[in-house]
Amino acid sequence: RLEEFLKKEVDLKLSTLPDFEERVIDFSEVEQLMNSINTIPAPCAPVITPQAPNAATGTSLRVCWGLFSDDTVECYQLSYKPVSNERHSDEQAEHTLKVKETYCTITDLLPNTQYEFWVSALNASGISPPSERAVYVTAPSPPTIKTKKIRSCENAALVCWESTDINPVESYTVEL
Repeated sequence: RLEEFLKKEVDLKLSTLPDFEERVIDFSEVEQLMNSINTIPAPCAPVITPQAPNAATGTSLRVCWGLFSDDTVECYQLSYKPVSNERHSDEQAEHTLKVKETYCTITDLLPNTQYEFWVSALNASGISPPSERAVYVTAPSPPTIKTKKIRSCENAALVCWESTDINPVESYTVEL
């Protein structure tokens, strides 16, 4: 029967036009709810660890930190600047690095210099508050022996040296 019906020409005229009501449905609450299910919170502030022994050379420092929560972290933002005793210490150049691990070795630093470090954690939801600031210090540069002032006798020797470090050095070790 359908085949026969489709073969016929049908002229259909409506006496009245249909009246449709436009409805707009507000899905904003549902969308917010769905988005809140899939989002992760911004991470908590990391905790920077104090400087470890043998973590410094004259021109480099190894800085470590941890995250004491189960937060999802994509990377860390490590910031540092030299510590200055001057009044305008805020004007010192700050450096920022993006790091994937919970440690970083910073190079090209000045010998026997204090540096202030702080770190933040980042994920898709945002950035954490910065950690507490920690001060690390590079090792002093080796002193220069004054060869012209060396004196010796049968039971003793006098060796003189000078240091080019700006900050005072705590002690020296002389090896024979």
